[in-house]
Amino acid sequence: MIGILNIALLVGCMAVGFVHAQEKRLPQTSGVDDTKMGPYRALAQLAYEASQKGEGPTAAKLARILERTWDKAEDYGGDTALSKTNHALFEQIDKAMDQFINLLQHASPERNAVQSAYNAYLEKLKLAD
Repeated sequence: MIGILNIALLVGCMAVGFVHAQEKRLPQTSGVDDTKMGPYRALAQLAYEASQKGEGPTAAKLARILERTWDKAEDYGGDTALSKTNHALFEQIDKAMDQFINLLQHASPERNAVQSAYNAYLEKLKLAD
């Protein structure tokens, strides 16, 4: 009986390792994904980290940079702008980003709300990679 449990445990661990190895790894330079959405993800991460450290003004400034960068490239950009190539996805990401940014603009945002909005935003960005 113990032998069967050990084998089952070993097979389970191997399956988890296999699935983990199959995860999509994005190429990076200096910790920033070398994808179209990489810079937005990096700015969001910096803003999130600043907010978690209690650095509200820095988080708000980074959030504003994120918003302006996104708008210039993906809303008002050229033919490759996401708003032109996939408007529905652009709207989903833009809405998630706005929710995240709006929380960081408050003097003392609720940590769990910021984390939830940050995670939702990152999930939407994955759809565009």
